[in-house]
Amino acid sequence: MNIAIISYHTCPLATLGGKDTGGMNVYVRDLSRFLGIKGVHTDVFTRSQDEHVPHVLHDLGCGNRVVHIPAGPETPRPKKELQNYLPEFTDGVMQFANSKNVQYDLIHSHYWLSGLAGKELKSVWGIPMIQMFHTLAMLKNQIAKNEGEKEGEYRIRGEYSVIESSDKIIASTINEKEQLISLYNAHEDSIDIIPPGVDISRFYPIPPDEAKDFLNITHDEKMLLFVGRIEPLKGIDTLIRSIAQMRKADVLSECPHYLYIIGGDSDENNEDIDNEINNLRMLCQQLGVGDLIIFSGKKNQDTLQYYYSAAEIVVMPSNYESFGMVALEAMACGTPVIATQVGGLQHLVKDGVTGFTIPHNNPDALEEKISQLICDSGLREQLKENCVEYARTYAWDVVTSQIISLYQSIIKD
Repeated sequence: MNIAIISYHTCPLATLGGKDTGGMNVYVRDLSRFLGIKGVHTDVFTRSQDEHVPHVLHDLGCGNRVVHIPAGPETPRPKKELQNYLPEFTDGVMQFANSKNVQYDLIHSHYWLSGLAGKELKSVWGIPMIQMFHTLAMLKNQIAKNEGEKEGEYRIRGEYSVIESSDKIIASTINEKEQLISLYNAHEDSIDIIPPGVDISRFYPIPPDEAKDFLNITHDEKMLLFVGRIEPLKGIDTLIRSIAQMRKADVLSECPHYLYIIGGDSDENNEDIDNEINNLRMLCQQLGVGDLIIFSGKKNQDTLQYYYSAAEIVVMPSNYESFGMVALEAMACGTPVIATQVGGLQHLVKDGVTGFTIPHNNPDALEEKISQLICDSGLREQLKENCVEYARTYAWDVVTSQIISLYQSIIKD
């Protein structure tokens, strides 16, 4: 079985925490790796963003490739501009397939831009296409705080077009399926629910002292952890406000903790990220918690297990989250998660069992649950045990088998 995986706007091998790098990158990378382990060949096609990176990489193992297709400038570009380069990208994908004499059985596209590319390739190759959206514009627009955070009509039109062209859509949760039906009029029988997976051979509990040694953190330092893109939708401002309230309530003098924020980079050439980081730094200073919050920048995917294992709690204060890969990874490392009741998070985090779920944009509720967990080591240890056992039910080995079954059913049809 040969699968063409399309991840047009972002490379699955990219360092996490940038503007367009997050859970989807991890999903595509790990799915491709585990498909290879199970004997399924994949080529992951992505737009080249750096002329100095080889156009073909074998970092996925088992003969599976990441193929960087030149389309427009080989530099990071805004998503709105990327649509202009889709014809050049699809031509490049077809040229690669022809040069390697590869015939694909199925296209699996990720995000709406990839779906538009997949639509054209499906037409030329005459093979079926599976789509995963990971985020939906209409849902993001519902919770946007201002016009600047809203997605444009061009994206919504693109999502409609991809839905109409897909043979099957994979939704990560029942909520996502319901949103596709209610917001986009997608047909119920065209959507299968398959949750994300977690690589339990990579994410597992590391003794905290060893994790802290790796990170050059002193053993007595207590860490709260946020991992994700630096953008308003992630709710980092709510988390900072809750830390300020904890300091005011004198919780942190009894249970001192630091908040590490992984994501973004002060020297990254991205004005949106720079502006948001500056806004968050200013908020820290205004609230008097600048000494408690450490902006750590982007981190390689292969170091995250050390951060998760070193942390007492992972906090996901998102206003919108499609499924929340970070929560799964943290729980696999035995770290409880406090997350908002949005998107996949409300399904992934079991309230009172693997952590807590709270309303979004609510610093009071977040303060209460963080305070409860950092000051109750017995509760924290119980949740840690639950986390590891629960995360194993989402192991990629299990999830990949479900996806292969879907592939096979569509190819046979």
